[in-house]
Amino acid sequence: MQVEGAKVLVVGAGKSGRAAAEFMASRRASVTLTDGGDPAVLQEHLRSLADRGVRLVLGRDPEGFDFDLLVVSPGVPLTAHPVVEARRRGIPVIGELELAYRFCRAPLVAITGTNGKTTTTSLVGEIFKDAGVRTLVAGNIGLPLIARVTEYGPDDLIVAEVSSFQLETTVQFRPQVAAVLNITPDHLDRHGDMSGYIAAKARIFARQNAGDCTVLNYDDPLVRELAAGCPGRVIFFSRRHNLDSGVFIRDGEIVVKLNGQCVSVMPVSDLLIPGAHNVENALAAVACGWVRGVREEQLASTLRRFPGVPHRLETVAEINGVRYVNDSKGTNPDASIKALEAYAQPIVLLAGGKNKGNDFTAFVRRAREKVRAMVVLGQCAEELAAAARAAGIERILRAADFRQAVLMARDEARPGDVVLLSPACASWDMFNNYEERGDLFRQIVLSMK
Repeated sequence: MQVEGAKVLVVGAGKSGRAAAEFMASRRASVTLTDGGDPAVLQEHLRSLADRGVRLVLGRDPEGFDFDLLVVSPGVPLTAHPVVEARRRGIPVIGELELAYRFCRAPLVAITGTNGKTTTTSLVGEIFKDAGVRTLVAGNIGLPLIARVTEYGPDDLIVAEVSSFQLETTVQFRPQVAAVLNITPDHLDRHGDMSGYIAAKARIFARQNAGDCTVLNYDDPLVRELAAGCPGRVIFFSRRHNLDSGVFIRDGEIVVKLNGQCVSVMPVSDLLIPGAHNVENALAAVACGWVRGVREEQLASTLRRFPGVPHRLETVAEINGVRYVNDSKGTNPDASIKALEAYAQPIVLLAGGKNKGNDFTAFVRRAREKVRAMVVLGQCAEELAAAARAAGIERILRAADFRQAVLMARDEARPGDVVLLSPACASWDMFNNYEERGDLFRQIVLSMK
């Protein structure tokens, strides 16, 4: 992709937007970065980009619109005025993921799904690193792919977590291995309905060819149905079914049955990460590793040692017999249901934030079976409390702020309980991201020791 001298508009000054602007400027493009946020706050954050020659247009849309390319950040909806205007004028619109792909020289494993993306991406990355492959783990996991993509070549590997927002703006993006972990309602405020959401996820494999591989969850009907549209070879994984071909559980063992051979990898009970959903994540990771040549002994070695990722069922501390668990990454109801199901002990649940267009009914019904008390907070606290009352949860407390919510949960908990932060909502009403929310939870809990 030739960018020297090109006039590029980057929309959105988050991590991806800043990384894209820096990358294009380093290749002597004429870069304008625009963001509708508070100019005074943004100016300070973007000072280094301005010093590198990036033109900043903050708090308003750019005038003139004389650009050759628009790069849109994943957090910016495609209905935003600059995006609409670019498309009206016939200016190409891509995202940071697509931009990075244009400069990608390494084989690519890409992982998407409503839940489990970060854990599975991290696990797959560890599998390849442990196998001696020079591996970059990037994408929606926190490190923009464009920031490091050119440092890796044909003998290396890139493992990328990709979101529906990123996939919306792909054009040529083609991973050699694509994995879809699950699809449950999420981001419907962005995609409109489930068909729009599913279509965005399916773009991960849309440009694959017969030599590529797609890893799909057989247990998820919406994911299983995607197999009919996959151009490459499909490998199913299943926690519930004994498959004719694929990666599955048999007699308590993780088994790979492909190309006429059947190999046992390890007992499921040896997995370090907790919860049935993490068994599924491990199966997907095994499939991704196997298809790229990693075999059972190395797979088992990594799976036995992998501790999980921050903000996903992360035990912060045990204080006075109460375990405090940070699941801030539970940003939708299905993710939080999985968190609830990971524990047999009584739970004091902290939930709430910004609803992304989801229905809380199934979540609160499952919570009713598991929780001693529920502390609600954030923008959708009343909606969540109403759903909880309708489900029959009796002990519901409303917190004015996040710190008060954690302290309320502490006061409700008894020895042997789990205080679980699993909000079932986005963090954007109170925090910049789920990491910031989880970090504050950790800080508050550790201060109680």
